[in-house]
Amino acid sequence: MHRAAPSRTVLVTGAAGFIGANFVHYWRAAHPGDTVIALDALTYAGNEENLATVRDEIVFVHADIADGARMSRVLREHRVEVVVNFAAESHNSLAVLDPARFFRTNVLGTQALLEASLRAGVERFHHISTCEVYGDLALDSPDAFREDRAYRPRTPYNASKAGADHAVRAYHETFGLPVTLTNCANNYGPYQFPEKVIPLFVTNALLGRPLPVYASRDHRREWIHVDDHCRAIDAVLTGGEPGRTYHVGSGVEASVQDIADAVLAELGLPASLQTTVADRPGHDRRYLLDSTLIRRTLGWRPTVEFAAGLARTIRWYRSNPTWWEPLLERRPVTEESVWQQPEVSSR
Repeated sequence: MHRAAPSRTVLVTGAAGFIGANFVHYWRAAHPGDTVIALDALTYAGNEENLATVRDEIVFVHADIADGARMSRVLREHRVEVVVNFAAESHNSLAVLDPARFFRTNVLGTQALLEASLRAGVERFHHISTCEVYGDLALDSPDAFREDRAYRPRTPYNASKAGADHAVRAYHETFGLPVTLTNCANNYGPYQFPEKVIPLFVTNALLGRPLPVYASRDHRREWIHVDDHCRAIDAVLTGGEPGRTYHVGSGVEASVQDIADAVLAELGLPASLQTTVADRPGHDRRYLLDSTLIRRTLGWRPTVEFAAGLARTIRWYRSNPTWWEPLLERRPVTEESVWQQPEVSSR
């Protein structure tokens, strides 16, 4: 006879952001018996509206993970057993202009949350990382990043995420905190703040504005739908080995040119809406993850085909202007402000 898994209390940090909010929706549907504590600092990219349809089913906490005392109180008061840490500053262009805020949240904030989790005796601390900590690959490279790849971050954002990953591993090795990590490919889907490339292109196109395509149009990213990412995290929380890192990737790559073409084709708009802009400083060429481990050991694999998922995502933004239009004025940086930065000396 099948027995239901015991209920847990799960703290999701960064829960009002893009991936965090999608994960809260996913977890409520997949694990309805669990208590979800959704925590977010509500910076410019955090939007409590992302949780509106599940607001009555969760506990929302407005707090900053860098506030260690507050994190300790939240963990103890709610008797949290599992922490899933999405909280991060994540926009590479903003990191060029204001690196300090990235290191504060991504490194010091993660360390404060780790310390609070250790003191509260949480049963699992799961940390969300990125493919970007490994640096980049040549466009013609046959290689892919494996879990044992040495870190070589090239931007302030990438370096801050690398620092967080090292802190997570250190708390496992030194203090025995049961941690797991996932490094994921570029996510796409609903509720993504309109500074990232897909929602930026879609919202610009719908407003009749140019799509700013970097001069390095052939630079590529590996893409995965956010729903598949959420399923992968669930698989790791359910069957992952403490102390291990798992790569979450689709194997599907697309260039910025491919994305621009797909957006305009789906919306029935001309290619003339594209405009070429200079690359941002430290612009990585290509990322690709080897996700053999999670597929082989945990049985996970992506289910959302890229072309269909991208088209569905574009249609979501087209159908939800009341969600994204108010967010446009909250963007702290435009790509133009990054392109106009003076060249940094290599000395």
